[in-house]
Amino acid sequence: MGHTDAAHAGSGGLTATEHRLANGLRVVLSEDHLTPVAAVCLWYDVGSRHEVKGRTGLAHLFEHLMFQGSQQVSGNGHFELVQGAGGSLNGTTSFERTNYFETMPTHQLELALWLEADRMGSLLAALDEESMENQRDVVKNERRQRYDNVPYGTAFERLTAMSYPEGHPYHHTPIGSMADLDAATLEDARNFFRTYYAPNNAVLSVVGDIDPEQTLAWVERYFGSIPSHDGKQPPRDGSLPDTIGAQLREVVEAEVPARALMAAYRLPHDGTRECDAADLALTVLGGGDSSRLHNRLVRRDRTAVAAGFGLLRLAGAPSLGWLDVKTSGGVEVPDIEAAVDEELARFAAEGPTPDEMERAQAQLEREWLDRLGTVAGRADELCRYAVLFGDPQLALTAVQRVLDITPEEVRAVAKARLRPDNRAVLVYEPLAAEAEAAQPDDVNDSTGAEQEVGADK
Repeated sequence: MGHTDAAHAGSGGLTATEHRLANGLRVVLSEDHLTPVAAVCLWYDVGSRHEVKGRTGLAHLFEHLMFQGSQQVSGNGHFELVQGAGGSLNGTTSFERTNYFETMPTHQLELALWLEADRMGSLLAALDEESMENQRDVVKNERRQRYDNVPYGTAFERLTAMSYPEGHPYHHTPIGSMADLDAATLEDARNFFRTYYAPNNAVLSVVGDIDPEQTLAWVERYFGSIPSHDGKQPPRDGSLPDTIGAQLREVVEAEVPARALMAAYRLPHDGTRECDAADLALTVLGGGDSSRLHNRLVRRDRTAVAAGFGLLRLAGAPSLGWLDVKTSGGVEVPDIEAAVDEELARFAAEGPTPDEMERAQAQLEREWLDRLGTVAGRADELCRYAVLFGDPQLALTAVQRVLDITPEEVRAVAKARLRPDNRAVLVYEPLAAEAEAAQPDDVNDSTGAEQEVGADK
């Protein structure tokens, strides 16, 4: 078992050690004795981008199947054991990974490691038609509740399909389609597990009130005998031109409480300096109540009840800038769109003011501190940087890279990317009855650019 240890400038004193088992499992440890808890986080390098046509939603379906029992733990036992020990847990699926996590009292850390190792090593012993059908129905119901039967629920799915062309690995979202969920077989699930749920395709992080030597001994004991698997194929190429090249547009008439303008802009890949600059640009433009779009549309013009602009960071494909505006009263979408374009053009020409730049950097720094300030958040970030960028240490210095961005870099990425010919636009128009009945405070503003779907046990 090899390891490295590092503490980098700008990490706030946080450290992490890296280790690798003989079977390929990467292990990242970070001590934090402030509270007597420990977080276990396991990222598998598999998400919806690894799926093939006709089998969308399989990564998310399998995330649910991981909670249906293993060789030593039957049924709902994983949840019962963790919660009975005073811990919490869940799992989520995104375009680029699937993760599982527990936060436990320190003296129950060994239990969490044993549980994760048991299902990594022996899930197939418990996977049968009954559990497959059970979780297929759960996922289909989740799709109905979160996507198909809520106002604006399919917006992200529609914009993703518009932003990434047919055949692109990010063209479909992790939730998958009803038809593909119905088509998935038990053998599909078993092959999926054999291919992706192997120790050499995973990163395990343990953060908190831990004894590193003892923790590594437990990891070696429970995970060390699980065999590696070499059958994984790399995801299909997700690269695309920097800009879409034309404005794509779709109008949806639906049972929604108010008109809405949503748009996705193609932005630089995560892990680049340009992506950090784009994050700052969107924070100035639409990141909260002090942003330009909120001040213009909600406070000054009073044409919208909500206006936000956020970044969906993606490493294997262009990231997406997600614009979401809900109109007020009888305001028409063209009026909103004209105001948005005016603000974007002004920002591209002038860039952020010194005060805006300082506020945006402070906001992103606070978000970074919030993520690393909890043992669970830090464990997740260490896994993220290990899986997507090959180096968990980057998690500890991410904020410094944001603080090094200049106003000119922010202006330049806005000028190059936040243009009408580089966006997919989705316009929601209420059906006649809803439009007459809607009031401003009826607007559901919960829809956003979410890339994760979770187990929700």
